[in-house]
Amino acid sequence: MRLRKTLLAAGVAALVSGAAAAQERLFVYVSPDPIGVNAFLQLGQEGIQAAGEQYDAEVRTFESRTAAERLDNVNAAVNEGADIVALLGFEFNDIVRQIAPTAPDTQFLIVDQCIDDRPENVHCAVFREYEASYLLGVEAGLLTESGRVGVVAALDIPFLHRHTDGFAQGVEAVAPEVAVDVRWVGGENPFADPVRAKEQAVAMHAAGADYILSATSGGDFGVFEAAEEEGFKAFTVDVNHCPTVPGHITDVMLKRVDNAVVQAIGAILEGEQVMMSLGLAEGGMSALALEEDRLADSQCLIAEHPEVIEKVRSIAAQIKDGSLELQDPMFAQ
Repeated sequence: MRLRKTLLAAGVAALVSGAAAAQERLFVYVSPDPIGVNAFLQLGQEGIQAAGEQYDAEVRTFESRTAAERLDNVNAAVNEGADIVALLGFEFNDIVRQIAPTAPDTQFLIVDQCIDDRPENVHCAVFREYEASYLLGVEAGLLTESGRVGVVAALDIPFLHRHTDGFAQGVEAVAPEVAVDVRWVGGENPFADPVRAKEQAVAMHAAGADYILSATSGGDFGVFEAAEEEGFKAFTVDVNHCPTVPGHITDVMLKRVDNAVVQAIGAILEGEQVMMSLGLAEGGMSALALEEDRLADSQCLIAEHPEVIEKVRSIAAQIKDGSLELQDPMFAQ
């Protein structure tokens, strides 16, 4: 009996020890800005939490407000023993270049960007946003009544030309006579400034644009407010905001950041050096016009235009199978 109790106790101890070991993994998500209502940053947090659940790891989130805080937060993640540090956006490129070579036991995942000459512990998951923004441009070109459409984007950098130029190319493909206006939020906080984003959208509408794509991250709600007040139709990015502004958002360029984080972390844990590029074919990018099971309940206005949906799905199929090749605007700058 005593032997049985001893063996049982040893077995329980082994299970407890194994569980503790499994929980020793630590994933840290560092955001470039406060998460707040920023849908893109929310998706990153959802992704790291899902990865923590799937791979049995503790998860922590460090929110940044300034460039100095971004550096401090990445250093803090390393000092706390993070196995994987997930970072969103170009704001971390120089930081990773600086820190990664000094922290070989930590794996760094940059989502939505990458760096040249990556150390072995740096991984990237990027998106071909221009494939989905091209589709939204097709929709705008087919739907505009004024003959003028536009894009409000956060900052004039090569990366965001995947949104602006991709959209313009889609418009030109179906309606070359339609003018495309592009304006930038700029300022001190271009990715989280709804006031400046709204001002640009109002000015763009006053110049004649009746369909406007907002790619301003935390500034999107300023564009939505302008759409309600001024009566134009909007497109947006990342997640479905159509229910937020009923009757004013046409379609959404969906970027599955959450899925990318989970997939990339899984590959990292398998020992791979990850360089993922996700577009329409891989399910990393989409639009609600393509999502048959979600469109009817999406509250997006594109659902009211079956002929446009048919055209967009046909073009999407060509992009997926490679018969329509699109150039990456980021590298055309």
